Amino acid sequence: MKTLTYIFAILILSVSFVSCSDDDENVPVEVNPVEGLTMIYEIEATDHTVQIYSEKQNLEVGYNEISIRVKDLASDKFLSNATPTWMPMMHMETMQHAAPHSMLQNTEEPTVYKGHIVFQMASNNTEYWELTLNYTMNGEAKEEALRVTVAQPVDGLKKTQVFTGSDDVRYILAYVNPKEPKVAVNDFQAVLYKMETMMDFPMVENYKITVDPRMPGMGNHSSPNNEDLTYNAATKTYDGKLSLTMTGYWRINLKLLNTNGEVLKGEDVTEANPESSLYFELEF
Repeated sequence: MKTLTYIFAILILSVSFVSCSDDDENVPVEVNPVEGLTMIYEIEATDHTVQIYSEKQNLEVGYNEISIRVKDLASDKFLSNATPTWMPMMHMETMQHAAPHSMLQNTEEPTVYKGHIVFQMASNNTEYWELTLNYTMNGEAKEEALRVTVAQPVDGLKKTQVFTGSDDVRYILAYVNPKEPKVAVNDFQAVLYKMETMMDFPMVENYKITVDPRMPGMGNHSSPNNEDLTYNAATKTYDGKLSLTMTGYWRINLKLLNTNGEVLKGEDVTEANPESSLYFELEF
């Protein structure tokens, strides 16, 4: 009888253990939607906070991918219906101008709003960038303005070009990817804007950017299997392929062509002309 009681107790414990294990497996794992990002700014208001995140440690001249969250302090929850908009503004000593930027949109995580800004210049002691955010909270319109610091890239490499084309239009071309280039054929990505006014920078669609990477320190050799950058309507970026055959310093020579195939900026690389006036720089 004792043996049966012992066996019965073991069975009860086994069932309990399996049940607890099943319960543990059913507990949802909480995912941090901004994992890997750095919170570079936080705006503290009376009843809420606005958090600003970046992949970088700070904002830089060029392409910056930015994520924003709005937290309701009363409910301790992040808002999924804040519908934020933004405007970056450079305050100079004698004038003001905006910067090319995308709309802020919900990501896979509805409480995270993501977009990008292309800063054309760094801030300093007398000239500064201000980011104005407009959004709603519980049906009430909100606005916050934040002075932000924009620095030159730490690596000192050219990844943003601001220029006037042969059509007398002012363009802003910014490098996006690869963020970590490899000895391989890399996915290559850039964004292209034009300046219509000091406050209006629409995206340029359906142009083409030719790609000719060279290593000036290695006889200015090129690489095979590059693909020109063409407009991707889904991502609103210019996508192509960048072949890097070895580590070191690369100058990515570019030419910008309009929809008629006319060259607006840049030149072919030849023996007489070793580099284009339109380019990006990489070193890895």
